[in-house]
Order: sequence, then structure tokens, then C-alpha cells
Amino acid sequence: MPHFSIEYSSNLDGKVDIQRLCDVVHEALSACGLFELGALRVRAHRCEAYAIADRLPQNAFVDMNLRMGAGRDARDRERAGHAIFDAVSALLQPLLAEPHFALSLEIREIDPVLSWKHNAMHPRLRAATQ
Repeated sequence: MPHFSIEYSSNLDGKVDIQRLCDVVHEALSACGLFELGALRVRAHRCEAYAIADRLPQNAFVDMNLRMGAGRDARDRERAGHAIFDAVSALLQPLLAEPHFALSLEIREIDPVLSWKHNAMHPRLRAATQ
């Protein structure tokens, strides 16, 4: 169950295609082979209020967080992180070349004892692949 959240500063409006960013992350999550299609969740949250570094108005950020169920080894988690970060870095290369942009990614495991879920999409998608 990967839940991928993207927070981004509102001053990226018109500079970044946020739907494309979500699609790139979804594609990278799918390609890493660690997750079922029905489990993928990618969403973006626009941040209207923020204060970054020296507070110049052109400072911008994309902060990404991946929460995944426990059970994958550290190498697989790291491999997924590199694949996602590389894909997003390629998409956002023009911003990374500027001195006013910050990109980050953190991966966290979800404690299975403290996680409840019901996913009605799994049976439909599993049946489609048989």
C-alpha cells in the first residue's frame, strides 16, 4: 500500500504540470515492481502559505512523502526511492538548475498493527490481470 503525497508551494503554478508530476510518480511506483496497481495512491497538495529559507518570493519547493506497508527490505525501499527521485528530478530539471528550488523525498513504513484498510479495487484489478 503505497501512499504518495506531494506538497508543493503555490508559486509553482504555471511552472510545473502537477498532474504530470503525479503521473511520473505513479509510473515510477508501478515500474519498481513492489506494489500492486490497486494499491497505488498519488496525490498532490498545494500549499498557499509557507516561508522558505531567506523568504524570497521566488523560493519554491516540492516535498514528497511515501508511506508504504511494512515488509519490504531496505534495498527495495532504497531502489524505489532512487527511481522516484530520479524520475521527478528529470521532470523538474529546469527548477533544479535555479537557486530557489528545493526537492525532497522521505520514505516511511506503516506499522501494520496500527493500520486499517479495505480496498475494493484489488479484486477488480486482480481479476483483470488473470
